Amino acid sequence: MSTKSGKDGVPTKRGEAVVLRTARGRTTASQRWLSRQLNDPYVQAAKQQGWRSRAAFKLIELDDKFHLLVPGALVLDLGAAPGGWSQVAVKRDAGRVVGVDLLAMDPIPGATMIQGDFQDADMPERLHVLLGGAPNLVLSDMAPNTTGHAATDHVRIVALADLALDFALGVLAPGGGFVAKVFQGGSERDMLNRLKRHFALVRHAKPPASRKESSELYVVATGFRPG
Repeated sequence: MSTKSGKDGVPTKRGEAVVLRTARGRTTASQRWLSRQLNDPYVQAAKQQGWRSRAAFKLIELDDKFHLLVPGALVLDLGAAPGGWSQVAVKRDAGRVVGVDLLAMDPIPGATMIQGDFQDADMPERLHVLLGGAPNLVLSDMAPNTTGHAATDHVRIVALADLALDFALGVLAPGGGFVAKVFQGGSERDMLNRLKRHFALVRHAKPPASRKESSELYVVATGFRPG
């Protein structure tokens, strides 16, 4: 399948659909997943352009809308694997980019990728040293393994976003920003109330790269107010 791309390679048009010719012992679910991957213009564009994952386009689209990645900014990417968001931050002229994940990651030119748990007691100081200061932007595209039960999945992802927010509130530079993935479902309201207490502007966004059938949303908070 071929795709047409606009600014920064973001897909603008879907090409001719790819049809699976054989199941080859695959389950119905795996066939659906493979068909979706083969016909997803963002998957194809990510491969063509060298992004680690299609998720890179989500940050590109959020940045185009909210102007989050200021040249020279110090950017911290939590749950960074496989590294697509860190790649975008580097390409958009961030000053320093540090990504951290429990999983090992291949190096990204222009970024520092470390394996570890951002909840470890020594991690705030370690990341501060690697960045050379307090981050101007903390990113979190973390998501748990889904169970298929919407309410359970919603609670789990909001819990991860809350952990990322707790960390961000302790390390962000004044005026900084925070972006995290959540799922629609209601319990994110408590998180939004916390965000509104600490940031000048808080918004919800669903970038075009988020699949229409997905309940994922992103919270985008800017103008961090410490204390």
